Amino acid sequence: MSHPLPEYFRPLGDTDIRCHPLGFGCYRIAEGVAEHEAALREYLGRGGNLIDTSANYTDGRSESLVGKVLSGNGASGAVVVTKAGYIQGQNMTLAQQQSFPEVVEYGEGIWHCIHPRFLETQLRASCRRLKRDRVDVFLLHNPEYFLSHQAHHHTPTPQDHQEFYRRIGQAFDYLEDQAREGRIGWYGISSNHYGLSTADPTMTSVQRCLRQAERISSGHRFRVVQLPLNLYESGGALEPNNDGLTALEFCRREGLGVLINRPLNAFSENRMFRLSDFPGQGRAAGGPKDLELLVGPLRQLEQSLADRLEVPLLGGPDFGLAGLILRIAPQVRAASDWDWVVERHVAPPLQQWIQDCQKVGQGEAFWEEWRERYFQAIRTVLEDLEHFTLSQQQEESDRIRSLLEACGYPETRASLSQIAMSLLLNLEGVSCVLNGMRRVAYVQDANGAVGLPRVDALPILQEFSRKRSAT
Repeated sequence: MSHPLPEYFRPLGDTDIRCHPLGFGCYRIAEGVAEHEAALREYLGRGGNLIDTSANYTDGRSESLVGKVLSGNGASGAVVVTKAGYIQGQNMTLAQQQSFPEVVEYGEGIWHCIHPRFLETQLRASCRRLKRDRVDVFLLHNPEYFLSHQAHHHTPTPQDHQEFYRRIGQAFDYLEDQAREGRIGWYGISSNHYGLSTADPTMTSVQRCLRQAERISSGHRFRVVQLPLNLYESGGALEPNNDGLTALEFCRREGLGVLINRPLNAFSENRMFRLSDFPGQGRAAGGPKDLELLVGPLRQLEQSLADRLEVPLLGGPDFGLAGLILRIAPQVRAASDWDWVVERHVAPPLQQWIQDCQKVGQGEAFWEEWRERYFQAIRTVLEDLEHFTLSQQQEESDRIRSLLEACGYPETRASLSQIAMSLLLNLEGVSCVLNGMRRVAYVQDANGAVGLPRVDALPILQEFSRKRSAT
């Protein structure tokens, strides 16, 4: 027997889906990380029902975690949104073996494809990892890579846009077939370029995508759009780029459900602003002693291995990965830089050290158990390092809060992250705001946004954009 959904649940456009206004974003969520699993269970336990993932998030391990949790607790009412298009990791190996048509070789280690042959492999793999026969919503994941790739060589032409929408239509033909077969419920597109100005040659148009679906069938299942929207990237709500309407206005008029991503990670002026309080409004940022405490678990684990197997530490005595991190961390100015730092300066020496240790410890139970604990500790430390770097931005967070109040947002003791999400939830046309919630504390904080008093969000967002541009 099904139970009625709470009144505050929202329709996902004119689909048959009603969703919690706050969605669980699964970027950087992975199976095998206990904290991630606990966060997802906390979200579901608090009544959340929309989970957004992708075939390429943590190379498929994000979908695997979702499948594990949903199959294990009988959350049959959960709405699962997944996406396809990226060729990275295991998909890169697959693409090199099968040679799919119309692959966009965007850069080293990152290709893209929305051809039906590739989409079929992704849908099949997603269903297997999600442990489901059917995906509720299936999205093309950032198909604008085609236009961005063209822009590397020349300004995209009308012919390039014509080819882009032809490829969209071709993918839609395939997705309509899958909807008729019952393998997907609804489909759509997640595009970072839906909010760009028409003057930008890589702008993607919701209207032109809709026309491709209408060409196929009057009863088409293209009913969901996903785009970034936050205080700094507000084009989806403010830029009239769809026949004189903003993307939000157009979607609302046409009955399309709108999922908002990146509500707190705002990219502007070649840097990222994290719309949150770290470590708290008006409190001091972390210092060297905090870094020492942060890497403490790594240091202890590394020393225990050195003592037991008599192996040298990475980088020499009393150094290890903990020492490497302490040397690098003060030089990292933005949280968004950590992925690059790890890839270039941490992962190569760490991999070599692990291989050397493997030669000594292989076959010993202590080594196998230690290695599992060590990689879990590394994941935790890297997340804490991002948080530490963000803590240096508290002064900026306080400035953003003050600017919001000057633009008409009422004074409140709510966290900046709650304010930022609440503002988006009050925009007409928004079905669900997706937030990355890798920790239980993030779930608890985000849920506070749903209960904040309503505000007239659009004028506040417009004034914030005006004042920010003026300064």
